[in-house]
Parts: sequence; C-alpha cells; structure tokens
Amino acid sequence: MSRYSYWGFKPQPTVWERQQKAAKTIERMRKKGANLSPVQLVGRTIARTFWGKAWCDNIESYRDFAYRLERGRSYVRSGAVIDLKISEGQVSALVIGSGSRPYNISIRIDKMKKVDWDALVKRSSGKISSLMALAQGKLPKEMLEDFCNPETGLFPKPREIHFDCSCPDGASCCKHVAAVLYGVGARLDATPELFFTLRGIDPNSIVATEVVDALTDGSASELDGADLGDVFGISLDADASAPVVADAAREDTRTPVSVRTRKKNSPRKKPRKRRASSK
Repeated sequence: MSRYSYWGFKPQPTVWERQQKAAKTIERMRKKGANLSPVQLVGRTIARTFWGKAWCDNIESYRDFAYRLERGRSYVRSGAVIDLKISEGQVSALVIGSGSRPYNISIRIDKMKKVDWDALVKRSSGKISSLMALAQGKLPKEMLEDFCNPETGLFPKPREIHFDCSCPDGASCCKHVAAVLYGVGARLDATPELFFTLRGIDPNSIVATEVVDALTDGSASELDGADLGDVFGISLDADASAPVVADAAREDTRTPVSVRTRKKNSPRKKPRKRRASSK
C-alpha cells in the first residue's frame, strides 16, 4: 500500500516510527564515534523543575513562535532531538526529521547585558533567603515575577534569539528549532547551571558576595554550600583548616569500653612451670 495520500503528500510519521528512527540513527552515529547527548523525556512532561518550566513558559509567551510550538512539542516528546549541547550564548542540536539525515540546528542567544544583570542583582540585595531559594527554584511571588519579567528578567527576549536550521522550511522558527527550544527546558531540569552558561552570567557574582556572606554571619541558611554546588555546578572550596570528618560524626573504631574493662579486670593466667626432664 502506498505511503502517499491521494494528493501526493507523504503522511507524517507516527510517534513510534519517529522514536524507532531516532534510536537507529543514534546507534549508527555512536558506532562512528559521534558524541551525542539526546533529549530523553520520562512520559509526556517536558519540564518539571523551576528552571525548565520557566524556560518553556517564557518560550510559549512569544507569539512569533506560537505557530510551530505544537509540532516542536511533538518532536521532542518522540525523542527526535538526538543531540543537544549548550555553551555560552549557543545551543547546537541534531533533530530527526523527514529526511534521511538529521537536521543541524543552531540557536544563538545574546548575552545578557551587564547593566541589566547588575540591576537585577541590586534589586535582590538584602534578600538572601530568596537568592538561596533561587538555587532550588523556590521564590516568593515578587521575586519570581522579577526574575521571570519578560523585559527586565533573566530570560532572553525574542529579538535576542537567533535561529538557523538546515531543513528546507523557510520559517525562522521551524518545528525542528521549536523542538530544540523545548529540549533546552528539559535539559535545564537536570543541569540548571546551564541556564547561566547560556545567558553568559557568572553565578559566582551572586554567591561570592551575597550568599557566602550570609553563610558566614552566623545566621541559619536555607541551603548549605554542598547543595548550592550540586544545583548550580559551583565548586565552593572547603576550608583547608577544617577537619575532614567532624569529631561527632567520626566513626569510633576502637575496642568498645565494656570489652576493654572486661579484659582489664579479668585475672591474669599464671605461666605454667615446665618440669625438668630426668636424664
């Protein structure tokens, strides 16, 4: 039976067909030495954490992208984004489409202006608990609105996002680009520090001034240094003079007291005298 319709158009592949094609392409390219980082979702939910969901919400607020976003969601859910890498101001990806080879997608995002970043940090000054909660995606409503503000917040504006796709679609934001945009949201779920990399922001400029001061002024903190490093990918150097293991937590490998006492109080056995052998 022909795969083409009455009008000569090839029907769109099913989700299962696209998944199978993606899996075979990934396997073939990896055998040739390709270092791929595919976007793999669990279920239909694209993003679950603050950073991933905020990224997707921001993308969906752009009317210029609305026409292609639905197809993009379908593509990313079917595993069509077989490679996605994020660097400073740049997203590069490979997406399985109708062609025999995956399409190359490049998304360039303008670096956040220093004046805007400094202003945002200044507005956050003195709100240490909110900045600490930012690492976990837990913000008061007013802080959430500030960081997600479409004009003065952290997320890029439509005019700051530039697309390029090797597919024949002439649209500036094709379905493959839309899939990659959603793929970024999924990737931020696992590695939220990549958001700061993408925007050209150094989170240490906040951590080193506001957060570290709060951690050392004797006040309780919502997030310790270890957790902050896990979330943002920041290496906070430990104090070289601090003991490796706290005394209270150090495992006592010595003989238990009861055993030592019992050995001490038990009578000593007298040595047995050897009889002189008779000749």
